[in-house]
Amino acid sequence: MNSIELLSVNTATATLLPTTQGLVQSGIRKRPNAGRVAVGPQGLAGDEQADLTVHGGVAKAVYAYPAEHYPFWQTVRGQAKVAGELPFGAMGENLSLRGLLEGRVWAGDRLRFPDCELIVTAPRIPCFKFAAVMGFAQAVSLMAQSGYCGFYLAVHREGSLAPGDSVELIPGPRELRIDEHFRAVMRKKAAR
Repeated sequence: MNSIELLSVNTATATLLPTTQGLVQSGIRKRPNAGRVAVGPQGLAGDEQADLTVHGGVAKAVYAYPAEHYPFWQTVRGQAKVAGELPFGAMGENLSLRGLLEGRVWAGDRLRFPDCELIVTAPRIPCFKFAAVMGFAQAVSLMAQSGYCGFYLAVHREGSLAPGDSVELIPGPRELRIDEHFRAVMRKKAAR
């Protein structure tokens, strides 16, 4: 099994975000932290989510995203004539990871860090705020097509996280893989 790297720990406060639905509160614009960040039952210290019906809370306290997908998003943004680089946190993720794609992680798997432990709960489902941050309307459909969704985590053991921390994947019951769960949810949404 490949090693997993924690490349960046990202947080944001909720601010106004211009979207197709007008100005809305959002905490999607995450930025990297240089040092250790405390992890409590509701997520990372200093991090906010504006709509707790879809992001945040105990079951979605932390959002992880594979760094391997960043080149794809940089390319499609360029094709859409959106300028600028994508720093870690740009997908709205708290944890930028390398070595753990959606097809290798299952609901119930645990990520053990030196000072805390998180449990995988669900894939992230994209919304209009993701399209606003990415700068082009097709971003949501591209996430649906690519399956590059990342995944949410609940806090099993509180503590802290910092870039460079070791990460150990502890297999859970292995009943529902994140990429399969994501495709099923997106098919259901498309059928409505």
